[in-house]
Amino acid sequence: MENVFKAFYVSQNETGFSKEIKEVNQNDLPENELLIRVHYSSLNYKDALSASGNRGVTKKYPHVPGIDAAGVVEKSTHAGFPEGTAVIVTGFDLGMNTWGGFGEYISVPASWVVPLPNGLTLREAMNLGTAGFTAGLSVEKIIYAGIKPEDGAIVVSGATGGVGSMATAILSKLGFQVSAVSGKKEDHFLTWTLGASQIINREDFVEKYNAKPLSPADFAAGVDNVGGPILSGILKSVKQNGVVTSCGNVASADLSTSVFPFILRGVTLAGIDSALAPMPLRYQVWQQLATSWKPLHLDEMVEEIGLEDLSEKLDALLQGKAKGRYLLRHN
Repeated sequence: MENVFKAFYVSQNETGFSKEIKEVNQNDLPENELLIRVHYSSLNYKDALSASGNRGVTKKYPHVPGIDAAGVVEKSTHAGFPEGTAVIVTGFDLGMNTWGGFGEYISVPASWVVPLPNGLTLREAMNLGTAGFTAGLSVEKIIYAGIKPEDGAIVVSGATGGVGSMATAILSKLGFQVSAVSGKKEDHFLTWTLGASQIINREDFVEKYNAKPLSPADFAAGVDNVGGPILSGILKSVKQNGVVTSCGNVASADLSTSVFPFILRGVTLAGIDSALAPMPLRYQVWQQLATSWKPLHLDEMVEEIGLEDLSEKLDALLQGKAKGRYLLRHN
């Protein structure tokens, strides 16, 4: 039937929230400048929250999650994005209260869209997705601060997760030694695929670096994706004038630390907001991800799935059992 497409559809009923693959109509999409046929999406923790009925992420149901999408413009009223343009959409309201990339079509404002840069395929763009873009924003903060590989190792928490795995892979490609903090047993994914030079058990890290108000200065910078006591430990263990980026709270939204890292070592805590990053920065980071920052083993970091696999993989994300990235391919 014309104008009908498949989508991962989340709706509310008397007993909770249900998930199904359903045919929906393009007329159900909002009126916007661009209608995009989605070729690929990817899975993120925020998608898992939306699919489970989390009102902090998605306020209105029924809903189609998916904060990432890469595809081709099919209809356009914007001169900057003619029909046939390959594009990337991440963040803003996509997949939150605007139907997202878990459907075969999205309708969005042109101000949310980045042209696919030379050097990236649509598939590679979603291998990276919001996780790769967020990791890229963290790397940009570290490099902008003037931190170089010879300054010491970078500590990355949640290193087998989406953002953590991407940050580890990008930093290792750029020549940094990466100390990966993880609660999972080592199976060579961190070292062989991502390029980590050291693996630190999560509990050991918390115990060692939170024992005192200021810990040994073992790292030049840090990328934190989980929050809570791990973020506190990273702040306490970074060297003089180091930078620690923060973009997640899966462990805790609370932060308990002393002021000593800030007033005795000049450490900077830099927040990362990938959803509303300004367009000039988006263009800059995506260009880097398409070229010098593109991970060496990008395909090996990703498992390709279909719509029928979404429920299982979203549950794995919620339970902290995911490793690397999941790529959703639309037929």
